[in-house]
Amino acid sequence: MNIVCTGSVAYDYLMKFPGYFRDHLVADRLDRISLSFLVDEMVKRRGGTAPNIAYTLALLGGTPHLMATVGEDFGEYRQWLEDSGVDTSLSPVIKGKNTASFFANSDLSNAQIASFYSGAMADAKNLSVRNLPTGRPDLVVISANDPDAMQRYVDECQEDVIPYLYDPSQQLARINPAQMIDGVQKATALFLNDYEYELLQKHTGMKEDDVLCCVGFMVITHGGDGAYIYANGGKFHTPVVPPDRIADPTGVGDAFRGGFLTGYRLGLDWGICGRMGALAATYCLEHNGPQSHKYTRAEFVARYRQHFDDQGALDGLLA
Repeated sequence: MNIVCTGSVAYDYLMKFPGYFRDHLVADRLDRISLSFLVDEMVKRRGGTAPNIAYTLALLGGTPHLMATVGEDFGEYRQWLEDSGVDTSLSPVIKGKNTASFFANSDLSNAQIASFYSGAMADAKNLSVRNLPTGRPDLVVISANDPDAMQRYVDECQEDVIPYLYDPSQQLARINPAQMIDGVQKATALFLNDYEYELLQKHTGMKEDDVLCCVGFMVITHGGDGAYIYANGGKFHTPVVPPDRIADPTGVGDAFRGGFLTGYRLGLDWGICGRMGALAATYCLEHNGPQSHKYTRAEFVARYRQHFDDQGALDGLLA
């Protein structure tokens, strides 16, 4: 399956606060909030929605194409992705700009406060999913990106009848309701977490039945409560895979998408797709940074079978 991953490419600056954000919020003073958190540590990691998803797809034997705009500081990151099995030929360097940057601060409960600087990502609207040298996509992943770029990809996929997965996530704060509705309509799939899903419904006025009438299938993640898959008129629950340790939540949702899409690529049933997503998410959660985890396909299948019975369906992943 020819999967093109669009979205942000960023360097993540990840910080740890040794307390709880909630202890420093005054309910009746939120309109004048002014806070600074002294953190114990900070690390720089490779990140961004598109390469995070593509990285997990590549770990699980796929050959995803990354389509994004990157800065002059992307050389080492590009080599890392290529060595990991991600094709970056659709990702041009924007001269005079740096790669986008994500600044995230997590507390002891894994609550997170984050900011994002677009950098070279602002030029993503100049890319097109049409007439790609890698061939016509079987699926375009439209994840958080420059809002104009996201809308362009939605329009082109709809006009050219290219299947697409709509994953606006962090950009729900910047996309207007009309664009949200347009993105949902005719989408092959919609992926959001539970808070983002409520936000989408609030901004658009769409009810769950309205959304489900538009999309082929929908996946809503619920953190520690797992995920729900809405497909073929049914609703399927996916449990989490217990982590050996919890290191960092950044990129967990992207890893879930990569695992789920691998099952989808292999034509597996919804339950297995969801559980593959859950396991991929757990691998990410156990490491610092969204691309610090690594495993072979054999290791992935063996760990999957410690928790779930695939009845041999994952043998195809080992071929």
